[in-house]
Amino acid sequence: MLIETPYPAQLTDKERRCRQLLPQVPEALWLPSVRGGTADFRNKAKLVVGGRPGSVTLGILGRDGEGIDLRDCLIQEPGIRHAIPQLAAFIEATGLAPYDVPRRRGELKFVHLTLAPSGDLMLRFVTRTEQALHVLRKALPDLLERVPRAAVVSVNLLPEHKAVLEGEREELLLGSSLEMELGDVSLHLRPQSFFQTNTAVARALYAQAADWVAAEGPDSIWDLYCGVGGFALNCAAAARTGAAAMPRVLGVEISESAVESASRSAADAGIAAEFVAADATAYALGAPAEETPHTVIVNPPRRGIGAELAAWIERAPAHRVIYSSCNPESLAADLAAMPSWRVRGARVFDMFPHTRHLEVMVLLERRV
Repeated sequence: MLIETPYPAQLTDKERRCRQLLPQVPEALWLPSVRGGTADFRNKAKLVVGGRPGSVTLGILGRDGEGIDLRDCLIQEPGIRHAIPQLAAFIEATGLAPYDVPRRRGELKFVHLTLAPSGDLMLRFVTRTEQALHVLRKALPDLLERVPRAAVVSVNLLPEHKAVLEGEREELLLGSSLEMELGDVSLHLRPQSFFQTNTAVARALYAQAADWVAAEGPDSIWDLYCGVGGFALNCAAAARTGAAAMPRVLGVEISESAVESASRSAADAGIAAEFVAADATAYALGAPAEETPHTVIVNPPRRGIGAELAAWIERAPAHRVIYSSCNPESLAADLAAMPSWRVRGARVFDMFPHTRHLEVMVLLERRV
């Protein structure tokens, strides 16, 4: 954590790092960075349940495996901070024992909270056994009395002793998805779907991509690694308000749950976008050349798009690429593998203040 470093210095360091890793971007093409804030900015919390019955902690584990309480951490949005003490009291009332990592016993492992701009909450309890699921289902009325803004409540089963945040099985107790309102588009977020951790910066990220797309007026867009459809739907909404005809929009994402969420959001917004559950690289490599879109948007995980997809973009007859990256090192490697493309715009989005992590987005066009 860099929280002791003054925020302007944090942002300057991140900008300097991006410029050093991406020397092919002229200084004039760097847009002003989007600031992430110093407090009250994080829309989700993934809290370890520690301590013991009668003295529950919600936060992280220390090196000795004991819980360290972080319920007053100021980086969380106020709606999350206000809910955490009520959640702790609820956990105490259930009698469920926090999972003891060193001794490998207990029930509750994590509580995940996500806050929508409306103030509604998604609450996810990660437990070890079915017994804890039954207890939490029976105690749902008490939970809703303590946390009335809970709109989605689920239990995730993680019986194995593994260093992961959740298991594969998810049981819904209340609702189905949390609505993340982002201007003209609301995104439906299901319990196991990914969404950016800073809502204000996510809005700016999607808006920047939509501006770049609208300026070109493409007839077709692919959003690879589309998640719940943030880029695809915001770009389509921006095109709909302009003079140009609505482009054909396709999103590709390996998570079926995320694709279901994106399809629902598109239907609610009246946007004719198609979403496919598939591996992004495999889909692009298997598509006929004549289906290659005008604009390709990629938003990969930290490892980047990799050699195969970079090679496909290098030879594909697309006109523009928007690459949003949470890892400037892998972005630099991927751009080096695509020499036929040049950067026409770049921007740093400080999605993760007080850490070394950031989001950087570049606009690419084919060299003439």
